[in-house]
Amino acid sequence: MKKQIFINLPVGDLKKSMNFYTAIGFTNNPQFTDETAACMALSDEIFVMLLTHKKFSEFTKRKIADTKSTVAVINSLSVESTDAVNEFMTKALNAGAVEPNEAKDYGFMLQRSLEDLDGHLWEVFYMDLSKFPK
Repeated sequence: MKKQIFINLPVGDLKKSMNFYTAIGFTNNPQFTDETAACMALSDEIFVMLLTHKKFSEFTKRKIADTKSTVAVINSLSVESTDAVNEFMTKALNAGAVEPNEAKDYGFMLQRSLEDLDGHLWEVFYMDLSKFPK
């Protein structure tokens, strides 16, 4: 079995979050989806588990962070080109995301940031290591 990553995110409105992640290119895996959680696949190795607050609380005794005002993690996703960065961001913004920072072009890497509907932070980037400064 290949290694996989499952990012678990607490969400305020499961259906709205499912629609958002579908709009930016994820597909729902109904095998792991019910009224409390949705498995959204980006690839065979990358999944986002959207969990209602009640469901998320089953996995931790800690208080769920208000991700609209605090941050604990930034999820970063590489894509295949600078055009793909911009296309991903266009989809995200059209689906209701917020772009909290200006795009950053480091010469070898283009990076853009977004907040999903619940304030979870993501960075989308393309890196060309052949242009990395020596």
